[in-house]
Amino acid sequence: MLPLTSLILAMALQVGPNPTGGAMPNDDLVRDRPARNDGAAAKDAGLTSAWFDTCLDQLEDDPARAHAMAQIRRSETAGTDRVLANLCLGTAASRMGLWIDARAAFAAARAETPDGQTRARARFAALAGNAALAGGDAAGAEGLLTLAETDARTAQAATLEAIAATDRARALVLLGRSEEARAALEIATTRAPERSEGWLLKATLLRRLEQLGEAQAAIERAGSLAPKDAEVGLEAGVIAVLAGREDAARASWRSVIDLAADSPQAATARGYLAQLGDRVEAAPIPAPAARPPQQEQPR
Repeated sequence: MLPLTSLILAMALQVGPNPTGGAMPNDDLVRDRPARNDGAAAKDAGLTSAWFDTCLDQLEDDPARAHAMAQIRRSETAGTDRVLANLCLGTAASRMGLWIDARAAFAAARAETPDGQTRARARFAALAGNAALAGGDAAGAEGLLTLAETDARTAQAATLEAIAATDRARALVLLGRSEEARAALEIATTRAPERSEGWLLKATLLRRLEQLGEAQAAIERAGSLAPKDAEVGLEAGVIAVLAGREDAARASWRSVIDLAADSPQAATARGYLAQLGDRVEAAPIPAPAARPPQQEQPR
């Protein structure tokens, strides 16, 4: 049987993020990014139109049609209408996984928004940065998200600045610039201390940097803000086991299973527990819904 320290390292390498390695495409800091609110930028700028509402409605049923509608609208309009066309175009492209198109549309929306509307410009830049990140261009994303932070700071929009800083940290991790990512997450958690996402990512990064005491403090803060977040419970267990606190790790991972038994996070938690020698039953397969008895048809 492997010694405990070897088992812990093997566990982290095999079924979870490597706490001591470099940035990886599927690391905790870059996977499962929360969706950003594409429509909020229009509200920030006080922009709206009947056409824009129709385009957003079309997105739910047929993003390809919304994409085509927005392209036509963009070519025929100027000013506010063109900004809204670019916003809908970028959103539709994002839904379709057309990240280069999405980035270009969101960047154009920012460029065509008046300088004084810094809050809206910040959101457009953040959306463009997210599209660049999703498309694999971490360097491009970092530049766009820096613009978003600057615009948000000028607009005195603390939460928006924190969101942009959080996403910039993800880009910096992919670029192998961990200390700069840590500084970005300091901004995020300072500007919006009530957002659990920043504390979770800060804990993950500190754990990767082998600063387990600080990682523990950050994950405790995340847990106090989002006690039912399975990602928080998963990371808390990884930090605990690397610090030699097996019982605490088991408790964290079992809480993930209790919270969301059939989730991907629960599957990972079961893998961690199995490598510690704990047997955990797989999530039960839901029984099919009972069918009401059929009534005899009248003859």
